[in-house]
Amino acid sequence: MKTRVLKTDPLRPDAAVIDEAARIIAAGGLVAFPTETVYGLGADALNGRAVRGIFAAKGRPADNPLIVHVAEPAQLPEVAQHVPEAVDALARHFWPGPLTVVVPRRPEVPDEVTAGLDTVAVRVPDHAVALALIRRSGRPLAAPSANRSGRPSPTEARHVWEDLQGRIDLIIDGGPCGIGLESTVLDLTASRPVILRPGAVTPEDLAPVIGPVDVDPGAEGLAGGEPGAGGPVRSPGMKYRHYAPRTPCVLYEGPPEAVAEAVAARLPAEPARGRRVGLLATAESAGRWEADAVRIAGARSAPETIARSLYRCLRELDEAGVDLIIMEGIEPAGLGAAIMNRMRRAAGHRTVAVGPREPAGRGGPRARPAPLHPLSRPPVHPG
Repeated sequence: MKTRVLKTDPLRPDAAVIDEAARIIAAGGLVAFPTETVYGLGADALNGRAVRGIFAAKGRPADNPLIVHVAEPAQLPEVAQHVPEAVDALARHFWPGPLTVVVPRRPEVPDEVTAGLDTVAVRVPDHAVALALIRRSGRPLAAPSANRSGRPSPTEARHVWEDLQGRIDLIIDGGPCGIGLESTVLDLTASRPVILRPGAVTPEDLAPVIGPVDVDPGAEGLAGGEPGAGGPVRSPGMKYRHYAPRTPCVLYEGPPEAVAEAVAARLPAEPARGRRVGLLATAESAGRWEADAVRIAGARSAPETIARSLYRCLRELDEAGVDLIIMEGIEPAGLGAAIMNRMRRAAGHRTVAVGPREPAGRGGPRARPAPLHPLSRPPVHPG
């Protein structure tokens, strides 16, 4: 298969580009397109054969459900039924935007989209190109991230090309994505809403709109908190290893000064072991360290800058030919919770916790994943 790339203005999409992409969708083909979060790989959500093409192109496990993208809330009944009242309030506040809701599915939605569940995940993206494509296609689009499963999600068209050239029909190049992390996934089918995957819409954002929400234990990305291990996967990003470069990673977590000292103590030993080291650092800490390759993801004081560049930096460190990537963690609060979820999964739970132990809560001290040898990679299930 020959993959074409067509460029367009992200704010004023070229009608000819959108028309060609919609033609491919109508024919059952696959189109990668930009959203405000990451690039998505789209197919007609009501065409089971087309949706199977997504799984084949990505190497994605069939039990990992997809998110359906619609152009407006009024399109929701095409894929969902018995929609909870909370969706109206959420749509007014957060759509279009990086919030996905899990609601009861319509029987017309193929099992390939939902992994056989009786629910479907739906959102309205906040990107002119994505909205134009959905409207021109006249169909809801099933669209996971446009990368090979397990790899860092694509935030630029070139990332899609690196992973999927020869596997899909078309890439719409609409420039870099503005947010850089996948959407928040909120399950509305439980007695109380539950965040299954953290994103730019945080529990603090949701509470004033629909009241308090719970956070699934697996949403933190901690070892031992993997949801789906004993049951079905309810959301993308929950069960399998995700967001990972090919190079082994280790994540340092804790107070910034303690992390800085621990990383500084480790770095001199790596060259003696014959290892080239890449560093993924914050702007506040990068000047304290030297390594074979350094990428500044952004500032701890502005976590949105880290979110926007995280996946790009991981891909660039992969390309630098290092043997180990050391990542500097940040405080897992607000948007930082979503960033740390991605970092922990990218590291495959190779996490080193430094600094004072967190105070005990009702259940005692919070468990931390045990440090693993940085070059011993766990088995990777494509996900």
